[in-house]
Amino acid sequence: MPRYALKLVGRLLLTLAVVSTAVFFAIRLTPGGPAIAILGQDATPDQVERINQQLGLADPVWVQYGRFLGQLVLGDLGESLTTGRSVMESILSVLPHTLELAVAGLVIGKVGGIALGMYEAVRKDRLPDVIGRIGSLIGLSFPSFFVAVLLILFIALPLGLPTNGAAPFDDMASNLERLLLPALAMGIVSIAFTSRVTRSLMVDIIGEDHVRTARAKGVREGRVLLRHVLQPGSLPLVSITGISFIVLVGDAVLIEAVFARPGLGSLMVHAMQSRDYTTVQGCVIVITAVIVLVNAAVDAIYHVLDPRTRVAVHS
Repeated sequence: MPRYALKLVGRLLLTLAVVSTAVFFAIRLTPGGPAIAILGQDATPDQVERINQQLGLADPVWVQYGRFLGQLVLGDLGESLTTGRSVMESILSVLPHTLELAVAGLVIGKVGGIALGMYEAVRKDRLPDVIGRIGSLIGLSFPSFFVAVLLILFIALPLGLPTNGAAPFDDMASNLERLLLPALAMGIVSIAFTSRVTRSLMVDIIGEDHVRTARAKGVREGRVLLRHVLQPGSLPLVSITGISFIVLVGDAVLIEAVFARPGLGSLMVHAMQSRDYTTVQGCVIVITAVIVLVNAAVDAIYHVLDPRTRVAVHS
């Protein structure tokens, strides 16, 4: 186990290092460099030189890179070029809203998708299964931001539900009210994907001998489905859950824009519009860190649940 943990941490740190390096050089390889990105194409050479001196961009690239890595190790992502505020502080102030939205969408998508997929598998090729498969195809055809617009038009406006902003976390009722529609917009697409995968897994497992034996012994149908069908299919669903969460973090960028919610997406879009490259750089690094941590958590859970991976690691 310690050996596996060290390998996992090593992969995590290597991925973060590669992405951070790519972001660092991508920013500096933009036409004209960061100075032009900040000042615009009409900037004079004197203005560009002044900005380069202020930001330390006149130093050799390897000096800039060393300074960047040193700050990154200390958790310092620099300062915003537009507000002067610490980028890390700005990100930490909105990150909980993005994670809350992604987790809520994940819960809706996984609970609804697994339940629907099992229902379709039990009624394979019957009317509920056909309707469910058609519904999942329709759900996968619409991007989450389009679903969000439909929810606003046909649910929020007729019922007078709030469609913008986010409430403080300590005001649970108001927070849930403003979270419901954005999470549902993300969850509907996730339900469609999860139900199709779950149905495919469950159909194969339901036809296996151990399930038929359990039913022949008179085991209750609910217990058969939970213990003999869902439990053996839980490992692939763990991997799917990790992938879904990563997708939902990306979708949150668009959903936050539609519902005018605070979050990493809104912060990054605003930074791009104002040419605040240090904030954009910080947001990309933090989003990458979240994705890498989720992947590491999924790998660790898979390692615990599947003995075959432990044998492979020790062999």
